[in-house]
Parts: sequence; C-alpha cells; structure tokens
Amino acid sequence: MMTKTSTVEMSHVEWLEDRRKGIGGSDVGTILGLNKWKSPYQLWLEKTGQIELDESNSEPAYWGNVLEEVVAREFMERTGKKVRRRNQVFEHPLHPFLRANIDRDVVGENAILECKTANSFLAKEWDGDEIPMSYLCQIQHYMNVLNRECAYIAVLIGGQRFVWKKIERDQVLIDMITKRLVEFWEINVMGDIEPPIDGSDATADFLKNHYSEEGKEEVTLPSNYDDLVESKRQLKKTEKEIKDQIQKIDNQIKSELGKRDAVIGITPKFIISWKSQERVSLDRKKLEVKYPEVAKDSSIYKTSSFKKLAEKEIN
Repeated sequence: MMTKTSTVEMSHVEWLEDRRKGIGGSDVGTILGLNKWKSPYQLWLEKTGQIELDESNSEPAYWGNVLEEVVAREFMERTGKKVRRRNQVFEHPLHPFLRANIDRDVVGENAILECKTANSFLAKEWDGDEIPMSYLCQIQHYMNVLNRECAYIAVLIGGQRFVWKKIERDQVLIDMITKRLVEFWEINVMGDIEPPIDGSDATADFLKNHYSEEGKEEVTLPSNYDDLVESKRQLKKTEKEIKDQIQKIDNQIKSELGKRDAVIGITPKFIISWKSQERVSLDRKKLEVKYPEVAKDSSIYKTSSFKKLAEKEIN
C-alpha cells in the first residue's frame, strides 16, 4: 500500500531534511548521470548528511516555482482538463525510499501533470515529440511510485511559448530506472559506499568549491594512486596526439581555402568558414605609459586564486 506524508505544515528546513529520507524526482536524473549540474557523488554526500542539502535557490529554480501555477492554469485552459494540487510526498509500496512530490493530479484520469519552465536556448529540446531525458525519467519514476497509467508535461519556454505533451507509461524504462535507484540507495546510501568519482564538470566544480581552503597536511597515498597518475600521463599523451591530428586537419582545410582566396568553402555535407574575428583586451603596457597613476591602482585588477593539481616523479 502506498503511503504519503503531508507537506502543508512543513517549514523549508523540515522539507529539506525530509528529502534525506529517500530518492525524489529531482534526484533521478542525477543518479542516472543526466544532470550536468550535480553528480551522484555530490548527491551521496547530501543523502548521507556529510554536506548541506542543495536548496536550489537559483534564479531559474525561483521562477520555476513562481510560474508553476501559471503553467498549470494554461494547461487547463488549452486542454479542458482539470488539475489539483497534492501537497504530499508519496512513497512506493515496495521501496518506501522511492518518493514522489508531484506538481498536480489530473482529475478524472489516472494521470499526473508536471509543470516546467525552460530557457529559450533550450527550445530545440522540446521540438516535435522531444522531451529532455532527465524530465522523462523523472516522470516515469513518478508514475511508478503512484502507479499511474500516463502523465502530462507542460512547459513555458522563454516566457513566450507554451508546449504540453502526453507521456505514456514505459514499464521497461521504469524497471531500468528503479534498478539503478534501488542500487544507489541500498549500496551507496545505506551501505555507506562512496560512488565512483566521475569526470563531470559538476564533480569538478563541487570539489573545487567544497575543498577551496588550502590543505595543511602531507599524507602518504596508497600505490593505486601511482596507477592513476600513470594513466593520467598516458591520457595526456594521447590527448596531445589527438590535438595534433585535429590541427593537421584544420591546417589542410585552411591551406585549401587560402590557396583559393576563399572565406567560405562548401562541401556536399558542410559549410566551412574561415573568417577574421576581433577580441578587445587591455594593453597593460600602453596603459602604464599613458595613464601611469591608473595603472598603479590595484583595485582595477581582478585577482583570482585556484588550487592546481600537479605531480612530479620521485627520483
């Protein structure tokens, strides 16, 4: 039997803490590696209480919440369907740690509505029958938790284009998603086993921000880190070889365009351009000559610091 918890009386802090109790819809894309803003490693730290939960207080998240009601009302206007809020967290009957906090129920149907907003630069992700994979997996997860037959997704794109689509239940996809979510919760969270560190920008940014302070200790690392360093060196060597091959191809194309005094070359499949571009930058030497007092003012210079990872072989 599916259980549910009301969120009406929850404070924001209580709501955040409640998220630690299981895997919600917004976690699905992260665990599946579909979220470029957060990695499974960071999510694991959150769920195990090692770091504070991400409050998602960014501008897009804020306006997504503000415009949710607008999107829901427009969906009703365009489809003639009725929807209602469900201020509850639902739990899967077999795996109570699989949870869902849906935007709306569709009245008279065994269906839900998910409301979204999207940047205009992402409009192509919604062309035709397209739906971003992270949202598709999130909604299939909701249908699994609530045992729904179908779902609708409505999105306001760039504040001026409205799209809605129907999503049928895909049991094969649901089974694949559920298997991965159960593994993450039971092995990584409950078993307290750290997920593999991946090479995503999300993980790199998190580590840079989380460990921004300079370390104080000198430690001995196990021998497998020798293997990692050797692998890195081999990859960098391969990277250089690949870059050389890319530059060789670029040079061949530039040579042919140059011989023909061409700015554009057209092949059966591509349009290739080789055009001049300008970039404006400050000439510090000229500034020091022409405006020496301004050049001495340290407040006009921006200083940034970062921690550089480097290695050298022990002789």
